[in-house]
This record gives sequence, C-alpha cells and structure tokens, in this order.
Amino acid sequence: MTGCRVSPVAAGPPGARRRRRDKGSGPGGSPYPAPTSCTAAVTPGGEGPERQTGAVRIVVKLGSSIVADERGELRLDILEGVGDQVAALHGAGQEVVIVTSGAIARGMRLLELPLRPRAIDELQAASAVGQGKLYRVYDELLRARGVVSAQLLLTFFDMSARAQYLNARRTLARLLAWRVLPVINENDTTTTDEISFGDNDFLAAQVAVLIGADLLVLLTDIDGLHTADPRDNPDARLVERVEDISALGELEIGTGTSPLGSGGMRSKVVAADMATAAGIEVVIANGLRSANLGSAVAGRPVGTRFAPRPRGHSSFKLWLKYAKPARGSIEVDAGAARALREGGTSLLPVGVIGLDGSWDAGDAVDIVEAGDGRVGKGLSNLSSEELRRVRGLKSAAVRQLLPRAGEEAVHRDYLVLG
Repeated sequence: MTGCRVSPVAAGPPGARRRRRDKGSGPGGSPYPAPTSCTAAVTPGGEGPERQTGAVRIVVKLGSSIVADERGELRLDILEGVGDQVAALHGAGQEVVIVTSGAIARGMRLLELPLRPRAIDELQAASAVGQGKLYRVYDELLRARGVVSAQLLLTFFDMSARAQYLNARRTLARLLAWRVLPVINENDTTTTDEISFGDNDFLAAQVAVLIGADLLVLLTDIDGLHTADPRDNPDARLVERVEDISALGELEIGTGTSPLGSGGMRSKVVAADMATAAGIEVVIANGLRSANLGSAVAGRPVGTRFAPRPRGHSSFKLWLKYAKPARGSIEVDAGAARALREGGTSLLPVGVIGLDGSWDAGDAVDIVEAGDGRVGKGLSNLSSEELRRVRGLKSAAVRQLLPRAGEEAVHRDYLVLG
C-alpha cells in the first residue's frame, strides 16, 4: 500500500444570482499541508476509561465486506448482530440511520457472477438485482425486533443539487420524527462511475452532515486506521484516536478494498474529515466483531475515534464545501486572496487573473491564489465566458460590458474558505 495524503472531497455552492440546473462530478480534493505527527495513541488494544459520547442521532455505515463475504454470500450472523444493537439503541430512544453497501455484491451472488463487474452497465444491472433483496433482509431483521424501517436511495446528484439536498433532509427528519429507521444506499442503477460515493463512505458522511448527526460509525473488516496496511505490514499499529486529521499525511493510508467493495481506508478518512468538520464524532471500527457498534456508541475504546472539530460553517456552507462539485477554478491575485481570507469580502472581477474550466452562472468553482494554493470555493455569479470578458476590470467597466450581471464574480454569502 503506497503512502498518500488525505484530501477533502471537492464540492461547490448553491445558486448565485442567475441559476441553472446543478450538475455533478466525482469527488476530488487538494492535499493537506505537510504533517508532523498523529496526535493519537497507537498502541493496539489499549484499555482506557469508558466515556459516554452522549450521542442521540447516529449514522451507522456497513461496508460491502461487512454485508457479504468474498463469495457474495450475506453475512447473516453479522447482520443479525447489527440488528440487535441497532434495535437496542432505537429502543433506548436514540435516532439511528443505516447506510449500507452490498447491493452489487448481493446481485453478483444471485446472478452467480464470479468477479465484481467493471463495466458501469454491468454494475448497475447487478445492483438492480440485489438492491431490493438486500433491503428486504434489513426490513425483516428490524421488523422482527420491533423496528419499522424505510428504504431511501440517493445519488451524488441528490447531495450536490441544493433543492434535492433539502428535500432529502426533510424526508429523513420526518422519518426520524415518526420513529422510522432509514436504511440508505446509493442508487447504483442510475449513478455513473464519475459520481459514485466510494463504497458509500462519502454518502454516509454526507448523510451525517445532512441530518446533524452526533456520531458516525464506519464499520469495516479491519480494526481501524493503522500506521500502515496491517494486511501487508506486520508492524502496523492501530491509531486509536485522531485529534488532527492534517497530521495523518505521514501514514500509509491506502485505497485497497475487498473483492466486492469500492472504498478503502482512504475514503473512510476523507469521510471522517467531512463529518468532523461539521462537529460530528467519527469511529472506524471492525464490524465483524458484534459488540463494536455498541462500544463505539458507548464511548469505549474501539477502533479509531476521530474527535469532532468546532463547527465553523453553516449547514449551507458545509453543503457547499463538501457536497457540490466544482466545475472549474478561478485564479486570483494576492490582494484579492488576502481580502477574501481576512476581510470577508466578495470576489470582484478586478482580482481575477486566470480561469480554468467552463461553467454556467450558479456553478461551483474553486478559488486559488497564484502560487499559493487554494483559497476556497464559491458559487460563480458569472459564467466562465462572461468572467473571461471582464477579468481584471473594475466594477464600472464590468457594468458597461455586462449591464444585466452582478458586479461580483463570487458573492461572499456564497463563498466558503478553506
């Protein structure tokens, strides 16, 4: 497993003055600054004091390797154990949401496919076969434990388009108010390889942010984040707690997955970055050990626990930063970058020195400083064609050339730094 720096997921903001339909693209991001050390204990199996998380709203994500074995057979014993713990949490008054992978794996087994397909149409067809049958298993398990469930299928577009995002939030809020347990999966039958969530790790983080969860538990087939891949390196040590995600760059955080999955530890760490930025605690733990979910919720030492960060953005700006993909980038001069970072101003065309990409008004764009990296992300008030006409010009000249457009390239209300 090769080393890599963990990068946040690219996103973009909601509409500007003149809106058009939202469009999606795959997640991406920019590297973190050079790390120093992980602010975490790395001794395996260490005992520590039990700490109550106070979690009330919990998102539990089950990876493909938890839902099914390498042959595609459902791990019914594991799912039964998860059902027991989820029902206990639900009965204790906690609000629980399940995000599950495994529809493709289930379809593969039913179709007797020997290997995970590569072509997108084959993946979509396998998911179409497995999706409903997988949910039926969850429904029966939960119903047997007195819990009413509901199935929700989401796509990256549902998260990146503001109207759909808000509709999904309202639906989930109503289900939780009715004491219905949502079971969520990506709608693989309509998604494409450019807009997949990466074994649903990003989807789980997005859902956690969407509903304002207190805790996100990512259940996988290893004990948590290690200093290296424990399957390849016998000296790898478990990182029990992470206070500063930017300190993880020195670790060998890989992208290796199970034969049925599409995620890997890197996508889980990126998901943890997204969720902790919204003030949500995150635990990555081994879901093959039946008691680990309850231990994670109870605050007992299990897996890798990521401390929540002070929430510095509104829900709108969290959506903008992490959910809406950027369609291009705007390069600004040092004075404009300083004004954005320190003055809380809007970006005016006079500070723009370059553009990369093509977009419409209302699309999200990254804002970068020449020679000094990323400044933030915002909703462009102007199309890329319009901005190319007026870049470097003062407001009076902009009004003459584009009398029906706004003076700002990106308004400060539709801008998030970092």
